[in-house]
Amino acid sequence: MTRRRFIESSAAVSALAFVPTTFAQDRPLRVGLIGTGWYGKGSLLRALQVAPIEVISLCDTDRVMLAEAAKLVSQRQKSGRTPRTYADFRQAIAAKDVDVMMVSTPDHWHAIPAIAAMKAGMDVYCEKPTGVDIIESQSMLAAARKYNCVVQVNTQRRSTPHLIEAKNEIITSGKLGKIIKVETGVWWHMRNRDTLSTAPDIAPPASLDYDLWTGPAPMRPYSKINHPRGWRSFNEYGNGIVGDMCVHMLDMVRWLLDLGWPEEVTSWGGILNDRQARANISDTQTAVFKFPKFDVTWNHRTWGRSPEPEPDFQWFGTIHGENGILKCGVFRYEWIPNGASKPEKSRKALLEYATYPEDETEKDLERHVASAMRGHWRNFLEARQKRGVMRPVADIEQAHISSSSCFLANLSMKLGRSLKWDPTTHTVSGDAEANNQLMRPYRGPWVHPTPATV
Repeated sequence: MTRRRFIESSAAVSALAFVPTTFAQDRPLRVGLIGTGWYGKGSLLRALQVAPIEVISLCDTDRVMLAEAAKLVSQRQKSGRTPRTYADFRQAIAAKDVDVMMVSTPDHWHAIPAIAAMKAGMDVYCEKPTGVDIIESQSMLAAARKYNCVVQVNTQRRSTPHLIEAKNEIITSGKLGKIIKVETGVWWHMRNRDTLSTAPDIAPPASLDYDLWTGPAPMRPYSKINHPRGWRSFNEYGNGIVGDMCVHMLDMVRWLLDLGWPEEVTSWGGILNDRQARANISDTQTAVFKFPKFDVTWNHRTWGRSPEPEPDFQWFGTIHGENGILKCGVFRYEWIPNGASKPEKSRKALLEYATYPEDETEKDLERHVASAMRGHWRNFLEARQKRGVMRPVADIEQAHISSSSCFLANLSMKLGRSLKWDPTTHTVSGDAEANNQLMRPYRGPWVHPTPATV
């Protein structure tokens, strides 16, 4: 055994919550995937690693991406079969031949397919955040409860082995003491901010159905940024870096500290540096989420050099307690008691190359996240087996809270004022203008879902 394999094996032994679970089934779990891009494939291939699964269908508006995914899946799934392919998600759902539908599209296409799959009796594994506005998110929750569906959202910090250890051994044990404040953020998190001269308007590629790809979002001219992956640079398709990364870090600290809804959200920022960019999301933003006992802050910027000297905490959540500091990130955690010159306890992300050697060579895989996604799938599959008794760790309700809190932050920045949130009525207290913007207009013929119409 090499030294690296020994270290991996030792780390695996410490992650007792991630011992593989045996799932009793009379046949393989039938899975479909809508959105065959970067994270869709990454999540799907982790599912194939942990349970008896047959990928029945794949769907994407990009024919080239779809064909590549179909070939890859046929090579990785046990049966060797090539999944059926669809360009239109409605056809994939109408077939009604899967148990679980994955929704791994750009954010503006999360709500409609997810709700349609629930109506068809499918459980759903969906990427974060829950859509692009609060009413979409609320509608997804309403549909899950109405149709008794198990819905796991891929906020996989909740299934990250080293963070589970931090929660159990540092927070739950009481080592932190009283929480004083929480800071989250990301530094030097770049998005494609090319200008009109470097990313001019061009015709969409013939392999892409750009009208269907745009769907309910406003129709923007096509450029090389829009697809694939660059869509995060535009508010038409998502909620910027707050909707992309803050949702992860906020959800992480909400889970670690058992937090519910924030009482008030305040945010400020904008495009303060890259003023010639095609991107219309903020390049600089601060948000404050006010909880009953302490605040959680968020900061990001996409310019300059990172002030964070530790690369393991370029995406971070730092919890300041009366007895010390707990630093949490996707790559590691560190517990530093008051007066200590170095961390008393630390753990890196679990890499499981000895068990899953394909992790080392898989294209575009975030290797430090692979163990978390496997844990997330195991949790989701267990929740399906215990339907009505157990909900998954990133149940749609928890994802709705984290996602909607981020939507409120962007709305606060847009309106230039703090927003007091009433979770009982799902409204901003005393702010009619804000409440009128909880549901973004749809481009026809698509119809915006509401909790009453799902």
